[in-house]
Amino acid sequence: MRQKHILMIEDEESIRDILGYSLRKEGFIVDEAASGLEGLRQMELQRPDLVLLDLMLPDMSGFDLCRKLSVSLKVPVIMITAKADMVDKVLGMELGADDYITKPFDIREVIARIRAIFRRIELISESLGNEIYSIIRLGRRIEIRKDECEVWSNGEKINLTIKEYDLLLFLVTNNRKVFTRSELLDKLWGFDFPGDTRTVDIHVQRIRKKVDSGDGNSIIETVFGVGYKLGMQVRT
Repeated sequence: MRQKHILMIEDEESIRDILGYSLRKEGFIVDEAASGLEGLRQMELQRPDLVLLDLMLPDMSGFDLCRKLSVSLKVPVIMITAKADMVDKVLGMELGADDYITKPFDIREVIARIRAIFRRIELISESLGNEIYSIIRLGRRIEIRKDECEVWSNGEKINLTIKEYDLLLFLVTNNRKVFTRSELLDKLWGFDFPGDTRTVDIHVQRIRKKVDSGDGNSIIETVFGVGYKLGMQVRT
C-alpha cells in the first residue's frame, strides 16, 4: 500500500517536532509549514493525502484556509487548535474539515483519528467501486467527473467542498435508496463527529444552492419523515 502523505500546517515548532516525529515513526510521509501561505505553497507542490491544520496561524485564519483547502484542493483536513468552543468545532466541520482536535492532545488520539479518516475514505471508495464510468450525467445539465472530483453544470464548474462532493457522489451511486440523516452522518462524517444531523441538512442546502437551476427539480430530494435521496435521473 502506498505511504500516506500528511502536511502539517502549525506555527508552534515544538508541536511540529513531536507530531512530525510520531507520524513518521508510524510510517507516514510528513511535510511541515509554519504559516498559512507556506502551507498553500506546500499544497501546490506536494498534493498530500491529508492536512493537519492549526486554526491560530500568524498570517491568516485557519477557517479561511480550511475553506480553500476543502473547496479548491479537495483534501481531508483535521483542525488542531486551542479553541474548545463547540461553535468553532461545528463551524470548522461545516467549512469542510473532517475532524477537530483540541490542544492539549494525546499523540495516540491524533494518529487514531488520522487512520480513521483514511479508513473512511477507503470504505467510501470501495462503495463506489462498482461504478465503471468516470463521467456521470444527471438530467440534461449536470456532469460529475469522478477522475477530477469535479461537478459541472451547463459547461460551468461548480465549486463544491470535499464533503459536499462526497455527499452528492454517495447519493448518486446509491441513487435508488433513501438515507436518513443519521445514516449519512455516520457514513460520511463518522460516528464520533461532534456535530449533529443538522450538518447534513446544511450540506444539502448548500449543494442545492450551488447546483439547482430553480426549475423546481432539485438534485437532492427530501423524503419527508425519512431523509434524502438523489432527485435526478442518472445517465452515463
